[in-house]
Amino acid sequence: MTASTPNAYLRTQVMTANPAELRLMLFDGAIRFAEQGREGLGKKDYEQAYNGVTRCQAILMELINSLCPEQDPDLCRKLSALYTFMYTRLMNASSERNPAIVDEVLNLLRYERETWSLLMKKLVKENAAASLMQSSPARPAAGVTGRPAEETGNLVGGRVSLQG
Repeated sequence: MTASTPNAYLRTQVMTANPAELRLMLFDGAIRFAEQGREGLGKKDYEQAYNGVTRCQAILMELINSLCPEQDPDLCRKLSALYTFMYTRLMNASSERNPAIVDEVLNLLRYERETWSLLMKKLVKENAAASLMQSSPARPAAGVTGRPAEETGNLVGGRVSLQG
């Protein structure tokens, strides 16, 4: 296996991921780099600490920049504040050389990752249920006159479209 193989795998993984999966990958990377930074601080390997912390901060900036306030301004404001708080705490951890502060950020990142993962699972279930609704054949229901509902104008037994 060559040194470029993991990069090629990661590139393929990123290029084929949907936006929800990309966000989960960002959380995974942020956690991995924060752990690297924490480990560096613990070993007093400040180069490792710097590399881990700055990469985690870069991912936090990407998370902030990927928010879409036009979808839900209040949620985006709160998430931006949370990610900014984590970014600032990582700056404090570096300047104070305190691994406990990185642990604080790691706890928040793990919570965010778990929340996002649960949301993705819920969306998969909802999408599966919606596709079952769309793929089931329409069954004409008898109207008041005994004719199918489509002929009488009633909505009984009609299909529901979830496509807007």
